[in-house]
Amino acid sequence: MGSMGDGLFGIGEVATRFAMATSTLRYWDECGLLLAAERRSGRRYYRAEDLHRIALIRTWQQTGLMSLEEIGAVLAGSADGQDWRTVVEGRVRAIDAQVERLVTARAHLEHLLECPNHDPAGGCPYLRQATRRWTEEGVAAVPAAKDEPGQSATGSEAVTGVAGGRSGARR
Repeated sequence: MGSMGDGLFGIGEVATRFAMATSTLRYWDECGLLLAAERRSGRRYYRAEDLHRIALIRTWQQTGLMSLEEIGAVLAGSADGQDWRTVVEGRVRAIDAQVERLVTARAHLEHLLECPNHDPAGGCPYLRQATRRWTEEGVAAVPAAKDEPGQSATGSEAVTGVAGGRSGARR
């Protein structure tokens, strides 16, 4: 039960519970993501079900890296003419592309740590191969990261210019 003894939680109590500013809760209220159960003397109060909604918003922001607009679409369900699954599928694709880019970035960094060349930026054959398409043909020749279905490049190809992220000329 909330601090009011009637199942309602004051905005300050909710903000403290979720380690967030009261202004964030007010903003979410203004955006329609959250609606205070009631107001008393100008203060917002929330029910336990509202706390669940706040927890979902925080979780989706932090773990799903979703925008407030995307979160609003998911919270609305299949209303507003847009199926929430479309939004979630788009986020999954974007996260997959980001994971690919991170794997490629990690491979480059690990290579730098393992490279026996004392000047990897200037003399490493692997890095030369990885940047060859950029230097010879320009940025237009390097495929974009795979964010949407139907694009041909993998994230590693986009960053390195080499399928799979690493070439045979690693060292």
